[in-house]
Amino acid sequence: MAVSLLLFSTGSGQSTSASTTSSASSSASTTSKKAPVFRPTKDQISQVQKILKDKKLYAGEATGKYDDATRTSIKSFQKENGLKETGTLNRATLEKFGVELTDAQKQIPVSPNSFASNDEKKTASIANSKSAADTAPKKTIFRATSDQVNAAQKALKEKSMYMGEQTGKLDDATREGLKKYQEANGLKVTGTLNQATLEKMGIPLTDKQKGDPAPTSTTKPK
Repeated sequence: MAVSLLLFSTGSGQSTSASTTSSASSSASTTSKKAPVFRPTKDQISQVQKILKDKKLYAGEATGKYDDATRTSIKSFQKENGLKETGTLNRATLEKFGVELTDAQKQIPVSPNSFASNDEKKTASIANSKSAADTAPKKTIFRATSDQVNAAQKALKEKSMYMGEQTGKLDDATREGLKKYQEANGLKVTGTLNQATLEKMGIPLTDKQKGDPAPTSTTKPK
């Protein structure tokens, strides 16, 4: 009887151990399952390439293939839209493009890592500001020619507003004479030979000067 009890105890222990091992194996199998990977379809890549082309971010063809040019263009789009610059078409990026998802893709949630951090957004904002500043048209500075300065000196001399020589140089004495002339003729007193002053003096403008918008040089009525 003692032998029987011993055999029963041993068998019971082995059964419990096997059950535990099986349960652990099942649990490991469950936890080892990888999360589904989000992959765009060829048609979706093609649609994105067309959109990028319309936005002047991509110069290639809508091939539906994930090439380097497409990835670079996607990064530019993601940067402009607060997304993490991965160069891949994840769910968040496709939705931002307005491209319809497949039923299988709709089952995969948007990854929080798809969005740019606050620091990345701030950097992108600064970069966009600099880009806009670089592309903005620069203000044209109006410059009088030597001949025009010479003609202005002659006119000022005739009006006893300048006592120097006709050098064609905008020196201090010429500037003082211009200020007197501008004040006497209702012009903004700048001491510079701007477009309004030249026109008031009857001095012809060059073709380039005619193309530049004339700054406001007249004095405001008091």
